[in-house]
Amino acid sequence: MAAEPGARLIAGGTGLLPNMRLGLEQPRLLVSLERVAELQTIEPRGRGLRIGAGVPLARLAGLPEPYRALREAAAAVGAPAHRAAGTVGGNLCLDTRCLYYNQSEEWRASHHYCLKRGGETCHVAPKGKLCRAAFSGDLAAAALVLEAEVEIAGYGGVLDVRPLQKLYRDDGARAIVLEPGEIVAALRLPGLHVRSGYAKARRRAAIDFPLAGVAMALGADRLRVALTGTNSSPLLLAGTEPGMTPAALAKQVQKQVKPLRTTIGAADYRRQVAAVLARRLLARLTQGEAS
Repeated sequence: MAAEPGARLIAGGTGLLPNMRLGLEQPRLLVSLERVAELQTIEPRGRGLRIGAGVPLARLAGLPEPYRALREAAAAVGAPAHRAAGTVGGNLCLDTRCLYYNQSEEWRASHHYCLKRGGETCHVAPKGKLCRAAFSGDLAAAALVLEAEVEIAGYGGVLDVRPLQKLYRDDGARAIVLEPGEIVAALRLPGLHVRSGYAKARRRAAIDFPLAGVAMALGADRLRVALTGTNSSPLLLAGTEPGMTPAALAKQVQKQVKPLRTTIGAADYRRQVAAVLARRLLARLTQGEAS
């Protein structure tokens, strides 16, 4: 990788290969991570877990409680073939998506290139200076409510361990905060006493990215809520507290999410769907159905 600046790492390839077919990615070389054994393990770490970035999403089905949110988020990704190939690290670092970006080269050229693809304007927010393509990975929201950290590795080994939230910035063109030569090596989950879950709305019951996704962890002293599919980065909701009613939580969601015309679903519809998902999920966890 150091000798070939145009190279890209590939694990499951479920995000990278479609982008290559559309001409969005044109790497000079692909470097497979398939045989890097250290990326493939799930192991205890203290009272929590360490999940290698190369672990296929399908393996998360065996996670113990209280990591139900991560299990449900993984189960909501694509179809079985996607989950068998796609990896934890790949889903955490999924490229942002937009109607004006995920198109063929001919389509993009005919509509003038967007800010994410070298143009000067974000077509969904033309008065702003940032790209507003939506982050649509499912795992990130679930990992955020479970207070996860990520190991960042580089050519010299593990360089940094940071809260997952610091992996992202609110800019769809540069949503993932990694320097050249850095990768996500593992996801670290602490031991928690919570009930958790994940709910997702999509146009089709399988395969589709979320129009909105909501993850939640509820404990005696905490309520953490995160959303995906609505903003340019995973959103950890502010102002949540144990004892909130589902209706009060729904209002907080509607105030804080910022969906735009990045998908086939109308922005206001996705805002309302996110609020409904949060309300229903809180009711489910409060009633103990996810325990």
